[in-house]
Amino acid sequence: MAEVHEANEANASQASGVHQHAARVIADDAEAIAVAHELAVRLARDAAQRDRERRLPHEEIEWFSQSGLWAITVPKAYGGAGVSFVTLTEVIKIVAAADPSLGQLPQNHFGLVDVISLTGTEEQKRYFFAQIVSGKRFGNGFSEKGTKHVLDLKTRVRRDGDDYVVDGTKFYSTGALFAHFVPVLGLDDERKGWLAYIPKGTPGLNVIDDWSGFGQRTTASGTVVLEGVRVPASHVFPAHRVSDFPTLNGPVSQIIQAAIDAGIAQAAVNDTLTFVRTRSRPWIDSNVERAGDDPLTVREIGHLHIQLHAAEALLERAARTLDAIAAKGDTSEDDVALASVAVGEAKVLTTEIALLASEKLFELAGTQSTLSEHNLDRHWRNARTHTLHDPVRWKYHLVGNYYLNGVKPARHAWN
Repeated sequence: MAEVHEANEANASQASGVHQHAARVIADDAEAIAVAHELAVRLARDAAQRDRERRLPHEEIEWFSQSGLWAITVPKAYGGAGVSFVTLTEVIKIVAAADPSLGQLPQNHFGLVDVISLTGTEEQKRYFFAQIVSGKRFGNGFSEKGTKHVLDLKTRVRRDGDDYVVDGTKFYSTGALFAHFVPVLGLDDERKGWLAYIPKGTPGLNVIDDWSGFGQRTTASGTVVLEGVRVPASHVFPAHRVSDFPTLNGPVSQIIQAAIDAGIAQAAVNDTLTFVRTRSRPWIDSNVERAGDDPLTVREIGHLHIQLHAAEALLERAARTLDAIAAKGDTSEDDVALASVAVGEAKVLTTEIALLASEKLFELAGTQSTLSEHNLDRHWRNARTHTLHDPVRWKYHLVGNYYLNGVKPARHAWN
């Protein structure tokens, strides 16, 4: 199944003709929501087939970035829409409901845009924000396999004259195969984190399509190998500052994760309703003609919607918390703790409803829903895979420890 990125470059270039035109520039929150709804209709049409065939969405991701949605968090002063976190989470939720693999692809991109805002020089901001507004995409090279924990990194970033040199191997590199820049996280000799935004095609950068997860199958979240990759200093950012100092980067990363799970849940609920209405049979003891009139099915549908709406309410509440803190300007340790807890609460419920809805689908829709022709198991596979990014059991601990003992969550990308 593994294919090196050169083999995929041809496919990508065939689909990238749209890049001959300037990407749409979205002006405000309302336009962002409207564009997301329009795009979701296109993305949903062949989502099940793409998953079944593991057909990578080279053409679809071009539609996505050319729509302007990848630039909506660029500040207005630099040509972006500077949308609210409420809008950002809604956009991600809408796209993820159509195709959660595509919904996940810009997840790290938005976090990396935030890193530029927080740590970049004025020159770096002008350059990279212009790139994003023009339709360029960031992938990622963060996590590694075989280490003690997610922050135990072997990748090294060292200064060499006017450049930095990066060496290492990454995995779970969502979006890297489709990216114009692959930002890679590595440590210097003092074990401080640096992010090198490496342009596609840089010598020594090799992106390998070896993602074999049973869910989120078309994210191509495989391996990135870096061998003596030289990067100009203008493309390197002091990533350690987003955790050394109180910033919202961690909560921002996490709320996007939660929005993806909410989208997966919505898709599962939608398909449950459709199947029950059009294909399912009522149980013999219900004494009704339609599955939709089966009182126990009706009860379970009600329960799913209550859980989904509760998750969405906490997601919006968390987004409004981030917006209120961001509007203040100066972010304190207490602000970051409050944001992390609010997002953690939302992430618990979005995780639980994504798993519940994607499993209940089969119970309520019946045996016919398990047929491979419907490919409805993709909802559970996607939910189970994506919700493993960080353990929700630790979100319960984070929230409880804050309220009971006043302990602020650790500052990193998973809080």
